[in-house]
Amino acid sequence: MKVGIHELDRVLGGGVVRGSVILVGGDPGIGKSTISLQLCQRLADSGKKILYVSGEESIQQTKMRADRLGTGRSENFFIVNVTDLDAVIAAVKKFLPDLVVVDSIQVVYSSGLSSSAGSVSQVRECAGILTQIAKQTGMSVVLIGHVTKEGTLAGPRVLEHIVDTVLYFEGDRFSSYRILRAIKNRFGSTNEIGVFEMGAQGLEEVKNPSEIFLAERPREVSGSAVVPVLEGSRPLLIEVQALVSKANFGVTRRKAQGIDYNRLSLLTAVLEKRLSLKLFDKDVFVNVVGGMKIDDPAIDLAVCLAVASSIEDKVIPFDTVLLGEVGLAAEIRSVSNVLLRVNEAHKLGFKKCILPRSNAQSLREWKDAGMKLVPVSDLHEVMAALWGQIRP
Repeated sequence: MKVGIHELDRVLGGGVVRGSVILVGGDPGIGKSTISLQLCQRLADSGKKILYVSGEESIQQTKMRADRLGTGRSENFFIVNVTDLDAVIAAVKKFLPDLVVVDSIQVVYSSGLSSSAGSVSQVRECAGILTQIAKQTGMSVVLIGHVTKEGTLAGPRVLEHIVDTVLYFEGDRFSSYRILRAIKNRFGSTNEIGVFEMGAQGLEEVKNPSEIFLAERPREVSGSAVVPVLEGSRPLLIEVQALVSKANFGVTRRKAQGIDYNRLSLLTAVLEKRLSLKLFDKDVFVNVVGGMKIDDPAIDLAVCLAVASSIEDKVIPFDTVLLGEVGLAAEIRSVSNVLLRVNEAHKLGFKKCILPRSNAQSLREWKDAGMKLVPVSDLHEVMAALWGQIRP
Protein backbone atom coordinates (compact mmCIF):
# COMPACT_ATOMS: atom_id res chain seq x y z
CA MET A 1 0.00 0.00 0.00
CA LYS A 2 1.76 3.13 -1.21
CA VAL A 3 1.45 5.89 1.38
CA GLY A 4 2.07 8.90 -0.84
CA ILE A 5 4.65 10.44 1.53
CA HIS A 6 7.75 9.87 -0.60
CA GLU A 7 10.27 9.95 2.25
CA LEU A 8 8.24 7.44 4.29
CA ASP A 9 7.69 5.16 1.30
CA ARG A 10 11.45 5.20 0.67
CA VAL A 11 12.23 4.02 4.23
CA LEU A 12 9.50 1.37 4.19
CA GLY A 13 10.80 -0.05 0.93
CA GLY A 14 8.00 1.23 -1.32
CA GLY A 15 5.00 1.33 1.02
CA VAL A 16 3.18 -0.58 3.75
CA VAL A 17 3.15 -4.33 3.02
CA ARG A 18 -0.18 -6.02 3.74
CA GLY A 19 -0.04 -8.16 6.86
CA SER A 20 3.18 -6.52 8.05
CA VAL A 21 3.85 -5.22 11.57
CA ILE A 22 5.80 -1.93 11.87
CA LEU A 23 7.31 -0.70 15.13
CA VAL A 24 8.00 3.05 15.36
CA GLY A 25 10.31 4.30 18.14
CA GLY A 26 11.89 7.59 19.16
CA ASP A 27 12.28 10.12 21.95
CA PRO A 28 9.19 11.79 23.47
CA GLY A 29 7.88 14.64 21.31
CA ILE A 30 9.94 13.76 18.25
CA GLY A 31 6.96 13.01 15.98
CA LYS A 32 5.93 9.33 16.27
CA SER A 33 2.20 10.02 16.69
CA THR A 34 2.35 12.83 14.13
CA ILE A 35 3.78 10.66 11.35
CA SER A 36 1.31 7.89 12.25
CA LEU A 37 -1.67 10.23 11.88
CA GLN A 38 -0.36 11.50 8.55
CA LEU A 39 0.19 7.92 7.38
CA CYS A 40 -3.39 7.05 8.38
CA GLN A 41 -4.85 10.04 6.56
CA ARG A 42 -2.99 9.34 3.30
CA LEU A 43 -4.12 5.71 3.27
CA ALA A 44 -7.69 6.66 4.25
CA ASP A 45 -7.79 9.16 1.36
CA SER A 46 -6.81 6.35 -1.00
CA GLY A 47 -9.82 4.29 0.10
CA LYS A 48 -8.23 2.12 2.79
CA LYS A 49 -10.08 1.59 6.11
CA ILE A 50 -8.02 2.78 9.10
CA LEU A 51 -8.38 2.11 12.84
CA TYR A 52 -6.39 4.30 15.22
CA VAL A 53 -6.21 2.91 18.78
CA SER A 54 -5.36 5.84 21.06
CA GLY A 55 -4.37 4.51 24.46
CA GLU A 56 -2.63 7.63 25.81
CA GLU A 57 -5.06 10.34 24.66
CA SER A 58 -8.83 10.62 24.69
CA ILE A 59 -10.74 10.59 21.41
CA GLN A 60 -11.34 14.35 21.73
CA GLN A 61 -7.64 15.07 22.25
CA THR A 62 -6.66 12.88 19.29
CA LYS A 63 -9.30 14.60 17.15
CA MET A 64 -7.94 18.04 18.13
CA ARG A 65 -4.45 16.99 17.09
CA ALA A 66 -5.75 15.48 13.87
CA ASP A 67 -7.59 18.73 13.04
CA ARG A 68 -4.43 20.75 13.69
CA LEU A 69 -2.50 18.50 11.32
CA GLY A 70 -5.28 18.58 8.72
CA THR A 71 -5.92 14.84 9.09
CA GLY A 72 -8.90 12.82 10.28
CA ARG A 73 -11.25 14.08 7.55
CA SER A 74 -12.04 10.74 5.90
CA GLU A 75 -15.07 8.52 6.52
CA ASN A 76 -12.67 5.55 6.43
CA PHE A 77 -10.70 6.81 9.46
CA PHE A 78 -11.89 5.50 12.87
CA ILE A 79 -10.47 6.34 16.31
CA VAL A 80 -11.09 4.35 19.51
CA ASN A 81 -9.80 5.00 23.02
CA VAL A 82 -9.17 1.59 24.62
CA THR A 83 -6.23 -0.10 26.32
CA ASP A 84 -7.63 -3.61 26.95
CA LEU A 85 -6.34 -5.98 24.28
CA ASP A 86 -9.72 -7.74 24.11
CA ALA A 87 -11.39 -4.39 23.33
CA VAL A 88 -8.77 -3.71 20.62
CA ILE A 89 -9.49 -7.10 19.03
CA ALA A 90 -13.25 -6.45 19.24
CA ALA A 91 -12.77 -3.10 17.44
CA VAL A 92 -10.70 -4.82 14.76
CA LYS A 93 -13.44 -7.41 14.20
CA LYS A 94 -16.08 -4.65 14.05
CA PHE A 95 -14.35 -2.34 11.57
CA LEU A 96 -12.23 -4.89 9.62
CA PRO A 97 -9.56 -2.25 8.82
CA ASP A 98 -6.69 -2.44 6.34
CA LEU A 99 -4.37 -0.77 8.86
CA VAL A 100 -4.38 -0.54 12.67
CA VAL A 101 -2.22 1.94 14.60
CA VAL A 102 -1.65 1.21 18.31
CA ASP A 103 -0.46 4.30 20.21
CA SER A 104 1.30 2.98 22.19
CA ILE A 105 2.01 -0.71 22.72
CA GLN A 106 3.24 0.02 26.29
CA VAL A 107 -0.25 1.03 27.51
CA VAL A 108 -2.10 -1.96 26.03
CA TYR A 109 -2.64 -4.86 28.44
CA SER A 110 -4.12 -8.35 28.37
CA SER A 111 -6.52 -9.20 31.21
CA GLY A 112 -5.23 -12.78 31.13
CA LEU A 113 -1.93 -11.65 32.68
CA SER A 114 -1.59 -10.38 36.24
CA SER A 115 1.29 -7.98 35.52
CA SER A 116 0.71 -4.29 34.85
CA ALA A 117 0.64 -2.63 31.42
CA GLY A 118 4.10 -1.91 30.05
CA SER A 119 5.77 -4.86 31.74
CA VAL A 120 7.92 -7.26 29.74
CA SER A 121 5.31 -10.01 29.72
CA GLN A 122 2.45 -7.67 28.77
CA VAL A 123 4.33 -6.03 25.89
CA ARG A 124 5.50 -9.38 24.54
CA GLU A 125 2.05 -11.00 24.82
CA CYS A 126 0.11 -8.08 23.30
CA ALA A 127 2.58 -7.59 20.43
CA GLY A 128 2.58 -11.33 19.75
CA ILE A 129 -1.24 -11.56 19.55
CA LEU A 130 -1.52 -8.48 17.31
CA THR A 131 1.20 -9.87 15.04
CA GLN A 132 -0.64 -13.19 14.80
CA ILE A 133 -3.88 -11.41 13.83
CA ALA A 134 -2.00 -9.36 11.20
CA LYS A 135 -0.53 -12.48 9.61
CA GLN A 136 -3.85 -14.33 9.61
CA THR A 137 -6.02 -11.52 8.24
CA GLY A 138 -3.60 -9.56 6.03
CA MET A 139 -4.23 -6.43 8.10
CA SER A 140 -1.20 -4.19 8.60
CA VAL A 141 -0.30 -3.04 12.13
CA VAL A 142 1.73 -0.02 13.27
CA LEU A 143 2.94 -0.17 16.88
CA ILE A 144 4.27 3.02 18.49
CA GLY A 145 6.86 2.20 21.15
CA HIS A 146 8.45 4.11 24.00
CA VAL A 147 12.23 4.35 24.42
CA THR A 148 14.46 4.06 27.46
CA LYS A 149 16.76 6.83 28.68
CA GLU A 150 19.60 5.17 26.74
CA GLY A 151 17.56 5.68 23.56
CA THR A 152 16.73 2.02 22.88
CA LEU A 153 13.20 0.71 22.44
CA ALA A 154 11.56 -0.07 25.76
CA GLY A 155 10.31 -3.58 26.46
CA PRO A 156 11.80 -6.98 25.70
CA ARG A 157 14.27 -7.39 22.87
CA VAL A 158 11.96 -10.02 21.44
CA LEU A 159 9.60 -7.19 20.48
CA GLU A 160 12.00 -6.18 17.70
CA HIS A 161 12.28 -9.81 16.58
CA ILE A 162 8.49 -10.25 16.38
CA VAL A 163 7.79 -7.29 14.09
CA ASP A 164 8.72 -7.04 10.41
CA THR A 165 10.00 -3.45 10.35
CA VAL A 166 11.56 -1.23 13.03
CA LEU A 167 11.62 2.51 12.28
CA TYR A 168 13.45 4.95 14.52
CA PHE A 169 13.30 8.72 14.66
CA GLU A 170 16.64 10.50 15.13
CA GLY A 171 17.44 14.13 15.72
CA ASP A 172 17.26 16.71 18.46
CA ARG A 173 13.66 17.21 19.56
CA PHE A 174 14.41 20.94 19.92
CA SER A 175 15.50 21.11 16.27
CA SER A 176 12.94 21.20 13.47
CA TYR A 177 14.59 18.43 11.43
CA ARG A 178 13.89 14.73 11.92
CA ILE A 179 15.55 11.69 10.36
CA LEU A 180 13.54 8.47 10.04
CA ARG A 181 15.75 5.41 9.76
CA ALA A 182 14.90 1.72 9.28
CA ILE A 183 16.75 -0.38 11.86
CA LYS A 184 15.15 -3.59 10.58
CA ASN A 185 13.10 -4.18 7.43
CA ARG A 186 12.08 -7.56 6.04
CA PHE A 187 10.66 -5.92 2.92
CA GLY A 188 13.30 -3.33 2.05
CA SER A 189 16.73 -1.89 2.72
CA THR A 190 17.85 -0.87 6.20
CA ASN A 191 20.19 1.75 4.72
CA GLU A 192 17.52 4.20 3.57
CA ILE A 193 16.61 7.34 5.53
CA GLY A 194 13.79 9.84 5.29
CA VAL A 195 14.33 13.50 6.18
CA PHE A 196 11.45 15.57 7.56
CA GLU A 197 10.95 19.04 8.96
CA MET A 198 8.51 19.57 11.82
CA GLY A 199 6.10 22.38 10.99
CA ALA A 200 2.69 23.64 12.06
CA GLN A 201 1.03 21.14 9.71
CA GLY A 202 3.04 18.19 10.98
CA LEU A 203 6.07 16.54 9.43
CA GLU A 204 6.89 17.89 5.98
CA GLU A 205 9.20 16.15 3.54
CA VAL A 206 12.62 17.64 2.87
CA LYS A 207 13.17 17.11 -0.85
CA ASN A 208 16.84 18.14 -0.93
CA PRO A 209 18.50 17.47 2.46
CA SER A 210 21.95 18.49 1.18
CA GLU A 211 20.85 22.13 0.82
CA ILE A 212 19.51 22.07 4.38
CA PHE A 213 22.71 20.64 5.87
CA LEU A 214 24.87 23.20 4.03
CA ALA A 215 22.56 26.21 4.36
CA GLU A 216 24.47 27.94 7.18
CA ARG A 217 27.97 26.81 6.28
CA PRO A 218 30.50 29.55 7.17
CA ARG A 219 32.86 31.02 4.57
CA GLU A 220 36.59 31.56 5.03
CA VAL A 221 36.69 29.64 8.31
CA SER A 222 39.22 26.90 9.03
CA GLY A 223 38.13 23.49 10.23
CA SER A 224 35.20 23.03 7.82
CA ALA A 225 35.05 20.33 5.11
CA VAL A 226 32.23 18.96 2.94
CA VAL A 227 31.84 15.30 2.01
CA PRO A 228 29.26 13.47 -0.14
CA VAL A 229 28.11 10.47 1.90
CA LEU A 230 25.66 7.74 0.96
CA GLU A 231 22.63 6.83 3.05
CA GLY A 232 21.25 3.80 1.25
CA SER A 233 20.83 4.85 -2.36
CA ARG A 234 20.68 8.57 -1.51
CA PRO A 235 23.77 10.81 -1.73
CA LEU A 236 23.91 13.61 0.87
CA LEU A 237 26.39 16.47 1.18
CA ILE A 238 27.41 16.81 4.83
CA GLU A 239 29.59 19.43 6.50
CA VAL A 240 32.22 18.18 8.95
CA GLN A 241 33.54 20.72 11.44
CA ALA A 242 36.66 20.34 13.57
CA LEU A 243 38.12 22.46 16.34
CA VAL A 244 41.63 21.89 17.70
CA SER A 245 42.64 23.78 20.84
CA LYS A 246 45.41 23.56 23.42
CA ALA A 247 44.59 21.15 26.25
CA ASN A 248 44.36 22.45 29.79
CA PHE A 249 46.18 20.69 32.64
CA GLY A 250 47.84 18.28 30.21
CA VAL A 251 44.77 16.03 29.78
CA THR A 252 43.76 15.84 26.12
CA ARG A 253 40.21 15.14 24.95
CA ARG A 254 38.79 13.65 21.76
CA LYS A 255 35.10 14.40 21.26
CA ALA A 256 33.10 13.14 18.28
CA GLN A 257 29.51 14.10 17.43
CA GLY A 258 28.02 12.18 14.49
CA ILE A 259 30.96 9.83 13.87
CA ASP A 260 32.43 6.95 15.86
CA TYR A 261 34.73 8.12 18.66
CA ASN A 262 37.18 5.25 18.07
CA ARG A 263 37.39 6.20 14.39
CA LEU A 264 38.31 9.78 15.35
CA SER A 265 41.04 8.51 17.69
CA LEU A 266 42.47 6.37 14.90
CA LEU A 267 42.45 9.23 12.37
CA THR A 268 44.15 11.65 14.79
CA ALA A 269 46.84 9.03 15.39
CA VAL A 270 47.41 8.78 11.61
CA LEU A 271 47.71 12.59 11.39
CA GLU A 272 50.29 12.64 14.20
CA LYS A 273 52.40 9.75 12.89
CA ARG A 274 52.24 10.25 9.12
CA LEU A 275 51.88 14.04 8.81
CA SER A 276 53.78 15.05 11.96
CA LEU A 277 50.89 17.20 13.18
CA LYS A 278 51.35 17.93 16.89
CA LEU A 279 48.09 16.77 18.42
CA PHE A 280 49.45 15.06 21.53
CA ASP A 281 48.82 18.18 23.66
CA LYS A 282 45.65 19.34 21.87
CA ASP A 283 41.92 18.82 22.39
CA VAL A 284 40.20 17.66 19.19
CA PHE A 285 36.45 18.19 18.70
CA VAL A 286 34.65 16.96 15.56
CA ASN A 287 31.00 17.58 14.73
CA VAL A 288 28.81 16.41 11.83
CA VAL A 289 26.42 19.29 11.18
CA GLY A 290 22.68 18.62 11.14
CA GLY A 291 22.50 15.86 13.75
CA MET A 292 23.41 13.11 11.27
CA LYS A 293 25.17 9.94 12.41
CA ILE A 294 27.54 8.81 9.65
CA ASP A 295 29.01 5.31 9.31
CA ASP A 296 30.17 5.78 5.70
CA PRO A 297 34.00 5.36 5.55
CA ALA A 298 34.11 8.04 2.82
CA ILE A 299 33.93 10.64 5.60
CA ASP A 300 37.48 9.80 6.79
CA LEU A 301 39.25 12.21 4.45
CA ALA A 302 36.95 15.10 5.36
CA VAL A 303 37.55 14.47 9.08
CA CYS A 304 41.35 14.40 8.63
CA LEU A 305 41.40 17.58 6.54
CA ALA A 306 38.99 19.42 8.86
CA VAL A 307 41.33 18.64 11.79
CA ALA A 308 44.42 19.60 9.76
CA SER A 309 42.70 22.78 8.59
CA SER A 310 41.92 23.78 12.17
CA ILE A 311 45.39 23.14 13.61
CA GLU A 312 47.16 24.81 10.65
CA ASP A 313 44.51 27.56 10.47
CA LYS A 314 44.24 27.13 6.71
CA VAL A 315 40.88 27.33 4.95
CA ILE A 316 39.61 24.54 2.70
CA PRO A 317 38.23 26.26 -0.44
CA PHE A 318 34.47 26.81 -0.21
CA ASP A 319 33.78 25.08 -3.56
CA THR A 320 35.75 21.88 -2.78
CA VAL A 321 34.46 18.50 -1.57
CA LEU A 322 36.57 15.61 -0.28
CA LEU A 323 35.85 11.91 -0.13
CA GLY A 324 37.85 8.80 0.60
CA GLU A 325 38.66 6.23 3.25
CA VAL A 326 41.95 6.80 5.08
CA GLY A 327 44.19 3.84 5.94
CA LEU A 328 46.78 3.57 8.71
CA ALA A 329 49.58 4.36 6.26
CA ALA A 330 47.81 7.63 5.33
CA GLU A 331 46.78 6.14 1.97
CA ILE A 332 43.45 7.18 0.44
CA ARG A 333 41.32 4.14 -0.36
CA SER A 334 38.45 3.90 -2.81
CA VAL A 335 34.77 4.23 -1.87
CA SER A 336 31.59 2.87 -3.46
CA ASN A 337 29.17 4.60 -5.85
CA VAL A 338 31.53 7.49 -6.53
CA LEU A 339 29.55 8.71 -9.56
CA LEU A 340 26.42 9.29 -7.42
CA ARG A 341 28.48 11.30 -4.94
CA VAL A 342 30.24 13.44 -7.55
CA ASN A 343 26.96 14.16 -9.36
CA GLU A 344 25.34 15.36 -6.12
CA ALA A 345 28.28 17.70 -5.41
CA HIS A 346 28.21 19.04 -8.97
CA LYS A 347 24.46 19.60 -8.78
CA LEU A 348 24.94 21.85 -5.74
CA GLY A 349 27.59 23.99 -7.42
CA PHE A 350 30.90 22.60 -6.16
CA LYS A 351 33.80 23.11 -8.57
CA LYS A 352 36.45 20.69 -7.31
CA CYS A 353 36.34 17.15 -5.92
CA ILE A 354 39.34 15.51 -4.24
CA LEU A 355 38.89 11.74 -4.44
CA PRO A 356 40.90 8.48 -4.37
CA ARG A 357 43.02 7.83 -7.44
CA SER A 358 41.42 4.41 -8.00
CA ASN A 359 37.95 6.02 -8.04
CA ALA A 360 39.11 8.72 -10.45
CA GLN A 361 40.12 6.02 -12.94
CA SER A 362 36.52 4.80 -13.03
CA LEU A 363 35.41 8.36 -13.88
CA ARG A 364 37.64 8.75 -16.95
CA GLU A 365 34.54 9.56 -19.00
CA TRP A 366 33.70 12.52 -16.73
CA LYS A 367 33.79 15.48 -19.11
CA ASP A 368 31.88 18.15 -17.24
CA ALA A 369 33.98 21.30 -17.50
CA GLY A 370 32.23 22.81 -14.48
CA MET A 371 33.84 20.45 -11.99
CA LYS A 372 37.46 19.39 -11.66
CA LEU A 373 38.39 15.96 -10.32
CA VAL A 374 41.65 15.81 -8.33
CA PRO A 375 42.87 12.21 -7.81
CA VAL A 376 45.10 11.60 -4.77
CA SER A 377 46.93 8.61 -3.30
CA ASP A 378 47.70 9.75 0.25
CA LEU A 379 47.21 12.60 2.72
CA HIS A 380 50.45 14.31 1.60
CA GLU A 381 49.03 14.73 -1.90
CA VAL A 382 45.74 16.05 -0.50
CA MET A 383 47.50 18.78 1.50
CA ALA A 384 49.63 19.63 -1.52
CA ALA A 385 46.53 19.93 -3.71
CA LEU A 386 44.76 22.17 -1.18
CA TRP A 387 47.53 24.34 0.23
CA GLY A 388 50.64 23.56 -1.82
CA GLN A 389 52.46 22.06 1.14
CA ILE A 390 53.75 18.56 1.74
CA ARG A 391 54.51 17.44 5.26
CA PRO A 392 57.73 15.43 5.85
